[in-house]
Amino acid sequence: MRYLVVSDCHYDRDILVKLRDYYRGKVDAMFYCGDSELASDDELWQDFAVVTGNCDYDPGYDKVVEYRHGDDRILMTHGHLYQVNFGLNHLEELAHEKGANLVFFGHTHQLGVQKLNGVIYLNPGSISYPRGAYASLQGTYAIVDTSDQAIDVTYHTRDFAPVAKLQAHFLK
Repeated sequence: MRYLVVSDCHYDRDILVKLRDYYRGKVDAMFYCGDSELASDDELWQDFAVVTGNCDYDPGYDKVVEYRHGDDRILMTHGHLYQVNFGLNHLEELAHEKGANLVFFGHTHQLGVQKLNGVIYLNPGSISYPRGAYASLQGTYAIVDTSDQAIDVTYHTRDFAPVAKLQAHFLK
């Protein structure tokens, strides 16, 4: 399976349209991890699984989304409700409770991926307002490829280019 994971566009709807149009038919699912500041009934969301962020004030969004396909048990949230600025402990509890093997989240605007106790935790960074060590990339998202043997993550810039140094390979 192949997934697009993006977060934190903060009103930059145009980049989401570009990503949707570019990846339509090339990925099995698209995930948006919150803070769009768009209406929950925006037609764009017909193509994305989407959750609310701390800057999304429309009550029509879900706080958590669960997605299952084959062996992939994906849990997505924004991160602010689970204090991700202070670590992943609360997300780990939720992932364990829900039986997830992949957790997608945003909020910090800092990309990162790690495996803890058999679960992959992925933050795609912010597509519009990145922070941290890779802020100079001016916006990132992730492509996640899963197979029976492994999970591969590749980060990309706003112009769809993969960042060679930002790749991860995890055995299942």
